Amino acid sequence: MSDKLTVSVLGTGIMGAAMARNLARAGHEVTAWNRSRDKAEPLAADGIRIADGPAEAVQEADVIVTVLFDGPAALDVMRQAAPALRPGTRWIQSTTAGIDGVADLAAFATEHGLVFFDAPVLGTREPAEAGKLTVLAAGPNDDAAANAVFDAVGAKTVWTGRDGADGSATRLKLVANSWVFVLTHGIGEVLALAEGLGVDPQGFFDIIGGGPLDAGYARIKGGLILNGDTGNTSFGLDTAEKDSRLILEAARANGVRLDLAEAGIERFRRASGQGHGGEDMAASYFASFNE
Repeated sequence: MSDKLTVSVLGTGIMGAAMARNLARAGHEVTAWNRSRDKAEPLAADGIRIADGPAEAVQEADVIVTVLFDGPAALDVMRQAAPALRPGTRWIQSTTAGIDGVADLAAFATEHGLVFFDAPVLGTREPAEAGKLTVLAAGPNDDAAANAVFDAVGAKTVWTGRDGADGSATRLKLVANSWVFVLTHGIGEVLALAEGLGVDPQGFFDIIGGGPLDAGYARIKGGLILNGDTGNTSFGLDTAEKDSRLILEAARANGVRLDLAEAGIERFRRASGQGHGGEDMAASYFASFNE
C-alpha cells in the first residue's frame, strides 16, 4: 500500500476537524463530510475535499474515520455510505459509542467486509489540533494503513486487543472518561462553594499546588470557570452528558453502582437546561446555582 492514503473523515466537530487537518498535513488525500456542511467548509482551506454525502465521501477511500455524536449516528451515516463501501476498506471508528453501540457497528463492518478498528481517542481541542491525541485501539495492530492514520492524529496509540468487535478500547475509554468527569464536576463544585462562602479560589489552588491533591485537568477546567470562558469548548457539555449515560449503562449492565456518575449526569442535565449545553463541560459549574 502506498504511503499516501485516501482517507474519508465522517464528522467534523472538534475532534473530526482536527483529525482531518492533521491527516492532510501528513500528506494523505482527505475527504470530509459533516451533516451540517457549513461546519466542514473551513477544511477546504487545508486542501481537504468536502463531500455532499457519506456515500460520495467514502468512494475510493482506503480508510474511513467516523467521529460522530454517538453509536446510532455513526451507524446511520455508514448505512448512508453503504452503496459506495468496498470490502477490505479500513474503518476506524472513533465515536464514543458505548459497548452496545460498538457491537452494532462491528456487526455492520462484518456485513460489508470492512476491517474494523474500535479506536476512540483521549484528548480535547488543543491536543487534537496538535496531533497529540491518545488513541485507544482494538483491531489488527500490524495494519499499516490504520497505523499511519493513528500516527497522524495522535502522540500515542494504546492497543487493547486485536479484535475491534470485542469493545475493549471502548471499555477503556469509558473508564478514562469516568475519571475526567469526576474531576470536572469536582472542581466545579469546589469553585461554586468557594464563591458561596466568599473564599478566594486562588487560596484553594495554593494549598493543593505541587502536592498529591493537585490535578492539572482540574486546573484547566477551573481556569475556564474563573475566566468566564466556558464558551471556549474543548469537550462539549451535552456530549459529556451522553458519554456519562454510556458509562452508567455499562456499569449497570455489569453489576456496578456509580453514585458519582448518576449525580454527574444530573449536573450536566441541569446546566444544559440553563442554556450551557453547547459550552465546555466545565459549565457544569452553573448547575450549583439557580438561574
